[in-house]
Amino acid sequence: MADVLKRYGAPIAVALLILIVGAAMLVGWHRYNRDYVVTVEDDGSAVTKIIAEKIGGTSDLRVSRLNGTIQSTAQDVRGFGWLKSDQVVKMPYSVDYFIDLSGLSPSDLEWDEKARTLIVNAPDVKPDTPNVDEARRTLVKTSGLFVTREAGEALSRKASAHAQARAEASARSPERMAQAREYGRSAIAKVMGAPLAAMGFGDARVIVTFPPERKNNNRDQWDVTTPINQVLEKHR
Repeated sequence: MADVLKRYGAPIAVALLILIVGAAMLVGWHRYNRDYVVTVEDDGSAVTKIIAEKIGGTSDLRVSRLNGTIQSTAQDVRGFGWLKSDQVVKMPYSVDYFIDLSGLSPSDLEWDEKARTLIVNAPDVKPDTPNVDEARRTLVKTSGLFVTREAGEALSRKASAHAQARAEASARSPERMAQAREYGRSAIAKVMGAPLAAMGFGDARVIVTFPPERKNNNRDQWDVTTPINQVLEKHR
Protein backbone atom coordinates (compact mmCIF):
# COMPACT_ATOMS: atom_id res chain seq x y z
CA MET A 1 0.00 0.00 0.00
CA ALA A 2 2.83 2.35 0.86
CA ASP A 3 4.48 1.62 -2.51
CA VAL A 4 1.23 2.39 -4.31
CA LEU A 5 0.86 5.69 -2.48
CA LYS A 6 4.48 6.55 -3.19
CA ARG A 7 4.07 5.74 -6.88
CA TYR A 8 0.66 7.30 -7.48
CA GLY A 9 0.56 9.89 -4.70
CA ALA A 10 1.26 12.88 -6.93
CA PRO A 11 -1.35 12.00 -9.60
CA ILE A 12 -3.93 11.32 -6.89
CA ALA A 13 -3.18 14.67 -5.25
CA VAL A 14 -3.53 16.45 -8.59
CA ALA A 15 -6.83 14.66 -9.28
CA LEU A 16 -8.17 15.64 -5.85
CA LEU A 17 -7.08 19.23 -6.41
CA ILE A 18 -8.87 19.28 -9.77
CA LEU A 19 -12.05 17.89 -8.12
CA ILE A 20 -11.91 20.48 -5.34
CA VAL A 21 -11.39 23.37 -7.77
CA GLY A 22 -14.14 22.03 -10.03
CA ALA A 23 -16.56 21.74 -7.10
CA ALA A 24 -15.75 25.29 -5.99
CA MET A 25 -16.32 26.60 -9.52
CA LEU A 26 -19.64 24.73 -9.72
CA VAL A 27 -20.81 26.22 -6.42
CA GLY A 28 -19.71 29.66 -7.59
CA TRP A 29 -21.58 29.27 -10.87
CA HIS A 30 -24.76 28.23 -9.07
CA ARG A 31 -24.52 31.25 -6.78
CA TYR A 32 -23.86 33.60 -9.71
CA ASN A 33 -26.79 32.10 -11.61
CA ARG A 34 -29.02 32.45 -8.54
CA ASP A 35 -28.10 36.06 -7.73
CA TYR A 36 -27.32 37.73 -11.06
CA VAL A 37 -28.65 35.83 -14.10
CA VAL A 38 -32.09 37.07 -15.19
CA THR A 39 -34.60 34.36 -16.12
CA VAL A 40 -36.58 35.30 -19.24
CA GLU A 41 -39.43 33.99 -21.37
CA ASP A 42 -39.02 32.86 -24.98
CA ASP A 43 -39.74 36.42 -26.13
CA GLY A 44 -36.93 37.78 -23.93
CA SER A 45 -39.11 39.35 -21.24
CA ALA A 46 -38.10 38.83 -17.60
CA VAL A 47 -40.40 36.71 -15.42
CA THR A 48 -41.29 36.58 -11.74
CA LYS A 49 -39.99 33.23 -10.58
CA ILE A 50 -38.62 31.44 -7.51
CA ILE A 51 -34.93 30.94 -8.28
CA ALA A 52 -33.90 28.99 -5.19
CA GLU A 53 -35.55 27.90 -1.98
CA LYS A 54 -34.82 25.61 0.93
CA ILE A 55 -36.86 24.32 3.83
CA GLY A 56 -35.47 22.91 7.04
CA GLY A 57 -36.47 21.96 10.54
CA THR A 58 -36.01 24.17 13.57
CA SER A 59 -36.15 23.84 17.34
CA ASP A 60 -36.73 27.55 17.84
CA LEU A 61 -39.83 28.62 19.75
CA ARG A 62 -41.32 31.90 18.54
CA VAL A 63 -42.36 33.80 21.63
CA SER A 64 -43.32 37.26 20.38
CA ARG A 65 -43.40 39.64 17.44
CA LEU A 66 -42.63 43.35 17.22
CA ASN A 67 -44.66 45.28 14.64
CA GLY A 68 -44.31 48.89 13.62
CA THR A 69 -43.89 51.51 10.92
CA ILE A 70 -40.50 52.98 10.17
CA GLN A 71 -39.44 56.18 8.42
CA SER A 72 -36.12 55.98 6.63
CA THR A 73 -34.13 58.69 4.87
CA ALA A 74 -31.30 58.62 2.36
CA GLN A 75 -29.14 61.14 0.50
CA ASP A 76 -27.14 60.88 -2.70
CA VAL A 77 -24.57 63.35 -4.05
CA ARG A 78 -23.23 63.25 -7.63
CA GLY A 79 -21.80 65.53 -10.28
CA PHE A 80 -18.98 66.87 -8.07
CA GLY A 81 -21.50 67.92 -5.43
CA TRP A 82 -23.92 69.69 -7.81
CA LEU A 83 -26.56 66.95 -7.97
CA LYS A 84 -27.98 66.31 -4.54
CA SER A 85 -31.06 64.19 -3.98
CA ASP A 86 -32.94 62.98 -0.92
CA GLN A 87 -35.55 60.32 -0.25
CA VAL A 88 -37.97 59.69 2.59
CA VAL A 89 -39.74 56.35 2.85
CA LYS A 90 -42.33 55.01 5.30
CA MET A 91 -43.11 51.30 5.47
CA PRO A 92 -44.20 48.64 7.98
CA TYR A 93 -41.81 46.19 9.55
CA SER A 94 -41.87 43.26 11.93
CA VAL A 95 -39.34 41.36 14.04
CA ASP A 96 -39.90 37.89 15.49
CA TYR A 97 -38.29 36.79 18.76
CA PHE A 98 -37.21 33.18 19.27
CA ILE A 99 -35.81 30.90 21.96
CA ASP A 100 -33.70 27.96 20.83
CA LEU A 101 -35.03 25.11 22.96
CA SER A 102 -32.33 22.78 21.65
CA GLY A 103 -30.00 24.68 23.97
CA LEU A 104 -31.80 23.30 27.03
CA SER A 105 -30.19 20.37 28.86
CA PRO A 106 -31.18 18.44 32.02
CA SER A 107 -28.74 20.59 34.01
CA ASP A 108 -30.83 23.64 33.09
CA LEU A 109 -33.98 22.16 34.66
CA GLU A 110 -34.17 21.97 38.47
CA TRP A 111 -36.97 20.75 40.67
CA ASP A 112 -37.83 22.15 44.10
CA GLU A 113 -39.75 19.29 45.71
CA LYS A 114 -40.80 21.28 48.78
CA ALA A 115 -42.20 24.21 46.79
CA ARG A 116 -43.34 22.02 43.86
CA THR A 117 -41.55 24.38 41.53
CA LEU A 118 -39.67 23.74 38.29
CA ILE A 119 -36.89 26.23 37.59
CA VAL A 120 -35.94 26.56 33.92
CA ASN A 121 -32.63 28.29 33.18
CA ALA A 122 -33.45 29.05 29.57
CA PRO A 123 -31.29 30.38 26.72
CA ASP A 124 -31.83 34.04 26.03
CA VAL A 125 -34.43 35.36 23.63
CA LYS A 126 -33.00 36.31 20.23
CA PRO A 127 -34.55 38.71 17.71
CA ASP A 128 -34.71 37.50 14.13
CA THR A 129 -33.65 39.59 11.14
CA PRO A 130 -36.18 42.43 10.72
CA ASN A 131 -38.70 42.01 7.92
CA VAL A 132 -39.05 45.45 6.32
CA ASP A 133 -42.07 45.24 4.00
CA GLU A 134 -41.09 47.52 1.13
CA ALA A 135 -44.01 46.25 -0.94
CA ARG A 136 -46.38 48.04 1.47
CA ARG A 137 -44.66 51.40 1.52
CA THR A 138 -47.08 54.18 2.42
CA LEU A 139 -44.77 57.03 1.44
CA VAL A 140 -41.92 57.46 -1.03
CA LYS A 141 -40.83 61.08 -1.39
CA THR A 142 -37.81 61.83 -3.57
CA SER A 143 -36.49 65.35 -4.03
CA GLY A 144 -33.63 66.87 -5.99
CA LEU A 145 -32.87 69.12 -8.95
CA PHE A 146 -32.22 66.14 -11.23
CA VAL A 147 -32.43 62.55 -9.95
CA THR A 148 -30.76 60.10 -12.32
CA ARG A 149 -31.76 56.46 -12.50
CA GLU A 150 -28.53 55.46 -10.78
CA ALA A 151 -29.17 58.01 -8.05
CA GLY A 152 -32.71 56.72 -7.55
CA GLU A 153 -31.45 53.15 -7.20
CA ALA A 154 -28.77 54.25 -4.74
CA LEU A 155 -31.35 56.18 -2.69
CA SER A 156 -33.60 53.12 -2.56
CA ARG A 157 -30.76 50.86 -1.40
CA LYS A 158 -29.61 53.32 1.24
CA ALA A 159 -33.13 53.90 2.55
CA SER A 160 -33.67 50.14 2.77
CA ALA A 161 -30.36 49.59 4.58
CA HIS A 162 -31.05 52.43 7.02
CA ALA A 163 -34.52 51.04 7.76
CA GLN A 164 -33.12 47.56 8.34
CA ALA A 165 -30.45 48.85 10.73
CA ARG A 166 -32.88 51.06 12.63
CA ALA A 167 -35.43 48.26 13.01
CA GLU A 168 -32.73 45.90 14.27
CA ALA A 169 -31.52 48.47 16.81
CA SER A 170 -35.06 48.98 18.06
CA ALA A 171 -35.65 45.23 18.35
CA ARG A 172 -32.47 44.80 20.41
CA SER A 173 -33.14 47.73 22.73
CA PRO A 174 -33.27 46.85 26.46
CA GLU A 175 -36.97 47.72 26.63
CA ARG A 176 -37.97 45.47 23.72
CA MET A 177 -35.74 42.62 24.89
CA ALA A 178 -37.28 42.81 28.37
CA GLN A 179 -40.77 42.65 26.87
CA ALA A 180 -39.80 39.70 24.66
CA ARG A 181 -38.38 37.84 27.68
CA GLU A 182 -41.69 38.20 29.49
CA TYR A 183 -43.49 36.63 26.55
CA GLY A 184 -40.79 33.97 26.42
CA ARG A 185 -41.27 33.26 30.11
CA SER A 186 -44.97 32.65 29.54
CA ALA A 187 -44.38 30.49 26.45
CA ILE A 188 -41.82 28.23 28.14
CA ALA A 189 -44.01 27.90 31.23
CA LYS A 190 -46.81 26.57 29.02
CA VAL A 191 -44.45 24.17 27.23
CA MET A 192 -43.12 22.80 30.53
CA GLY A 193 -46.47 22.84 32.30
CA ALA A 194 -48.02 20.19 30.07
CA PRO A 195 -45.64 17.32 30.98
CA LEU A 196 -45.75 18.35 34.65
CA ALA A 197 -49.55 18.09 34.62
CA ALA A 198 -49.32 14.68 32.94
CA MET A 199 -47.03 13.52 35.77
CA GLY A 200 -49.54 14.64 38.39
CA PHE A 201 -47.97 18.03 39.13
CA GLY A 202 -50.75 20.17 37.68
CA ASP A 203 -50.41 22.63 40.56
CA ALA A 204 -46.65 23.05 40.14
CA ARG A 205 -45.12 26.43 39.37
CA VAL A 206 -42.67 27.03 36.54
CA ILE A 207 -40.05 29.74 37.05
CA VAL A 208 -38.13 30.74 33.92
CA THR A 209 -34.86 32.67 34.11
CA PHE A 210 -32.73 34.13 31.33
CA PRO A 211 -28.94 34.71 31.26
CA PRO A 212 -29.02 38.47 32.04
CA GLU A 213 -31.06 37.71 35.16
CA ARG A 214 -28.67 35.01 36.36
CA LYS A 215 -25.45 37.02 36.29
CA ASN A 216 -25.71 38.11 39.93
CA ASN A 217 -28.26 35.54 40.97
CA ASN A 218 -28.20 34.17 44.51
CA ARG A 219 -29.03 30.49 44.08
CA ASP A 220 -29.66 30.12 47.85
CA GLN A 221 -33.04 31.81 47.45
CA TRP A 222 -34.34 28.51 46.01
CA ASP A 223 -34.10 25.16 47.78
CA VAL A 224 -33.16 23.27 44.62
CA THR A 225 -31.83 19.79 45.34
CA THR A 226 -33.19 17.47 42.66
CA PRO A 227 -32.25 17.60 38.96
CA ILE A 228 -35.27 17.24 36.70
CA ASN A 229 -34.01 14.02 35.08
CA GLN A 230 -34.13 12.29 38.49
CA VAL A 231 -37.68 13.52 39.01
CA LEU A 232 -38.70 12.11 35.63
CA GLU A 233 -37.09 8.74 36.45
CA LYS A 234 -39.14 8.49 39.65
CA HIS A 235 -42.42 9.08 37.83
CA ARG A 236 -41.99 6.74 34.89
